[in-house]
Amino acid sequence: MSGVVLASASPIRAELLKRAGIGFEIEAAAIDEAAIRDGLKAEGASAEEAADALAEAKAMRVGRRRPDDLVIGADQILDLDGAWLEKPGTEARARAQLARLGGRSHRLVSAAVAVLGGRRIWGATEAATLAMRPLDAAAIEAHLTQAGPGILASVGSYQIEGVGIRLFERIDGDYFTILGLPLLPLLGFLRTRGHGK
Repeated sequence: MSGVVLASASPIRAELLKRAGIGFEIEAAAIDEAAIRDGLKAEGASAEEAADALAEAKAMRVGRRRPDDLVIGADQILDLDGAWLEKPGTEARARAQLARLGGRSHRLVSAAVAVLGGRRIWGATEAATLAMRPLDAAAIEAHLTQAGPGILASVGSYQIEGVGIRLFERIDGDYFTILGLPLLPLLGFLRTRGHGK
């Protein structure tokens, strides 16, 4: 049975697999995500197509170095009426993202792809819809203070597993998809390969 490698630097994805009892190694893929995403957007790709393509690119990159292992790549796109938001990186961008998202619904699209021997053998894409409550400047500042700097690495400038859940009026979709991994389909696939039975 081949080993499992997670081609992602995301601590949340690693924690989800670990809690599910899956044995794996981590080897982050060094790809130019922004260039790939921008190219796909320019070609008119959907958020689902882009998340899948990015997940596959990560898996393929690591898979070339690990041809005997089952390599899992994953990615997530935040789709706000056709605009794709990215990790803010700075507090000013986080503030602007929250102002843009407040009072509106957006979709989080998460994809996972498995590669073995340089070949894609499985993939899954799932989406969730999140309705954020209206936010005034004071609510945004309170969120930034309470959530801390960790949200600067989270697309949308929130983390629903923490105080970010208070920003929402309604969520339709799978919790794990929102965290960035279509976990249940992935676990089903891994069982067919003898992992996590």
